[in-house]
Amino acid sequence: MDRLAPFVSDPFDQPPCRGCSSYLMEPYIKCADCGPPPLLICLQCFTRGFEYKKHQSDHSYEIMTSDFPILDPNWRAQEEMALLEAVMDCGFGNWQDVANQMRTKSKEDCEKHYMKHFVNNPLFSSTLLSLKQSEESKDLDTAITFRPSDEPPRPAFDSALSRDMAGYMPARADFVEEFDNYAEWDLRDIDFVEDDSDILHALKLAVVDIYHSRLKERQRRKKILRDHGLINLRKFQILERRYPKEVQDLCEAMRHFARLVGPTEHDKFIESQTLDFELRKEIKRLQEYRLAGVFTFRGARVYDCLKVHREEERLKRCMLTDLLQCLQDSTACQQWLHSDSGINPVTPILSSAGRRNAPPLNLTGLPGTEKLNDKEKELCQMVRLVPGAYLEYKSALMNESSRLGGLKLAQARTLIKIDVNKTRKIYDFLIREGYITKA
Repeated sequence: MDRLAPFVSDPFDQPPCRGCSSYLMEPYIKCADCGPPPLLICLQCFTRGFEYKKHQSDHSYEIMTSDFPILDPNWRAQEEMALLEAVMDCGFGNWQDVANQMRTKSKEDCEKHYMKHFVNNPLFSSTLLSLKQSEESKDLDTAITFRPSDEPPRPAFDSALSRDMAGYMPARADFVEEFDNYAEWDLRDIDFVEDDSDILHALKLAVVDIYHSRLKERQRRKKILRDHGLINLRKFQILERRYPKEVQDLCEAMRHFARLVGPTEHDKFIESQTLDFELRKEIKRLQEYRLAGVFTFRGARVYDCLKVHREEERLKRCMLTDLLQCLQDSTACQQWLHSDSGINPVTPILSSAGRRNAPPLNLTGLPGTEKLNDKEKELCQMVRLVPGAYLEYKSALMNESSRLGGLKLAQARTLIKIDVNKTRKIYDFLIREGYITKA
């Protein structure tokens, strides 16, 4: 039975024959019943029926040779192993050196065979793909760590990217300007001499210790930048964009505390916050389904489709489309004209110019509405003034009236810069309700 024997280029590296002690040359015989260690003999000793200790001539045996094809009929197994060893020694792409080391194949043959059977082989690629997928599935529930920048870009000096990278120079693995860049200036005039007093000597040593502490701080800051991948700032920002907006804001806020923990722990914390955000979002969606009476996944899909359709229709709707839908039914048209939106129904009146006045303002959901009484709400609806602006105008007019002891309409118009008709209505309302006095 043929077996692939270990290939070595030097025949003197082969094990010796147990019978004649000569160096084995392929093919040779290996006893299948003896060992370990394996008992190897040459063909001459095998034909003579060599026996040694427990080894008998009638034992089962294996023929050890590498002179047979594996992947290509024109390539022997010995040459396949020689090619792999040459690529390992010379490096991928140095095909001329690989061919010189093999001696039996040309440069083109080595490159073509290696690319066909070891790089573009669909069997190997599918195996690598399955291994990659299994690794991804294994690490699916774990955090994606921020790895340090192994090879950051090399921007031009004083460019925008260089400033974003804090002046980092990848070729030197250092920065253009160090932290506390002038720390060495404190040492330039220090000279230790023998006639220094004890106090002066201790003072010089204290200055040196301070300088050492500054050097340690430089190294600490560099280590934080490298460990957390902050050298290439743009790459770091691209990684953050995969998070939702809320998590991005959290990343920006927690970046100041990243130096207190390692990069893996910091990333796991951000990933856990992302998972928490997604879970809360899903819980809120499930609560919406329950309130709508949906209890199945199929019903949830139908509900989502109808919700999108309703939103699109709501954006397309306008007053004219609602009116056209109600023209065929007089009762529906009358109900639309007097729709109950929390205000007194008012029929639109045509002005002398033939234009229809704007309908009252709907205050539902506007901030500051809860601070208004019923009469103030009615005023804001008729004047079409948001509650927040009305409260500011009311406060300004009341303060001015209290300061002057009374207020004229002209003074009110000077104080609040809005439409004069709206100012008159607000002024008359505040006087009628007793908030201000007329001068």
